[in-house]
Amino acid sequence: MILKIDKGIARGRIEAPASKSMAHRLLICASMCRDESRIDGLPSCEDVLATIDCLSALGVKIEYDGSSATVYGVDFTKVVPSGELNCRESGSTLRFLIPLAMLSGERVVFRGSERLMARPQNIYETIAKEEGLTFIRETDRITVSGPLRYGEYFIDGNVSSQFISGLLLAFSTLYGDMRIIINTPIESKPYVDLTISAMEKFGVRVYRDTDWSFLIFGGQEYRPMQLTVEGDWSGAAFIEAFNHLGGKVRIDRLDSKSLQGDRICKKYFKMLDKGYSEIDISDCPDLGPILFTMAAIKNGGKFIGTKRLRDKESDRVMTMKCELEKFGAELVVEENSVTVIKKELHAPSERLSGHNDHRIVMSLAVLCTLFGGEIVGCEAVSKSYPDFFKDIKALGIRVYEVD
Repeated sequence: MILKIDKGIARGRIEAPASKSMAHRLLICASMCRDESRIDGLPSCEDVLATIDCLSALGVKIEYDGSSATVYGVDFTKVVPSGELNCRESGSTLRFLIPLAMLSGERVVFRGSERLMARPQNIYETIAKEEGLTFIRETDRITVSGPLRYGEYFIDGNVSSQFISGLLLAFSTLYGDMRIIINTPIESKPYVDLTISAMEKFGVRVYRDTDWSFLIFGGQEYRPMQLTVEGDWSGAAFIEAFNHLGGKVRIDRLDSKSLQGDRICKKYFKMLDKGYSEIDISDCPDLGPILFTMAAIKNGGKFIGTKRLRDKESDRVMTMKCELEKFGAELVVEENSVTVIKKELHAPSERLSGHNDHRIVMSLAVLCTLFGGEIVGCEAVSKSYPDFFKDIKALGIRVYEVD
């Protein structure tokens, strides 16, 4: 789908989309309860649908109506999959569910997009090798079987926090005590905090005996709950950006005290407004594309902690460099940093590409409200924020489809 976006100023009031990060976690926790739970306010995005489908394939009964789900939990140590688990393009789905699938001795096959299957899984591969478990990685699938055992595990924290979250969720179902010891600094630490928060909502405690160690006592049980998914700061960041481009938008359903790391977007936008800034995005890598965009519009800036952006839905460092250069921007890329040089921008010299990446599309759409432009592949927003273009239209931005 190709959309044309005209120059315009966003004004009005919208509701933030539901947090897909929290939705994944609440659905998984509900799946480990002995009785039924209800999760309201779910986003109908592709990533969350992937988690619902995969949990269902593992034997979890989920009644989903498009915004709410009634979930009937199972014992993951005894599950028998009904078929392959299609994670689509969701890294969270894949990395959260691999350890849960390895709690039983059953063979479980994960599938997904080519890009997803190529993303790093070395933490789980290492654990499987050390424990004598099955972890077979092919170009189009990953096959695993357990059972994982309770005990002590040492892992690296600088690859993705999703591995830590996946292990915390899986280990919390075992009867013996578990300890996860982190060898290196944790990147995207707020996402681990989100996981622990979700577990605690269902009555399961995680203890931090040190900053580098997580302890889960065996014998805990998940209690059925009825909860509503909070608003998503990751998606709202693209709308908040309009408030720094002359717009005036009120965004409802956002918790200013949320544990979501991307809540810091407001602070970082203000820093870029004031002048050239150096910003570490290690804990909020999903903000990378919109921060690069705002730096190009404003005063430039240097961003460190960018290495992991290369392993997302696209190589977000190089795709943003490619697309922003069509507006006259200049980005200097190093191994773990991106420097945006202050340049005079202009209307794009050619059609823009979304690179099958929702955050690239939304970042370019924000920039197009200043200069106009056409973006190829806009359907990618369905991964996290299906109503993005509907929402910005409601704010007065003219968007229409072209052949």
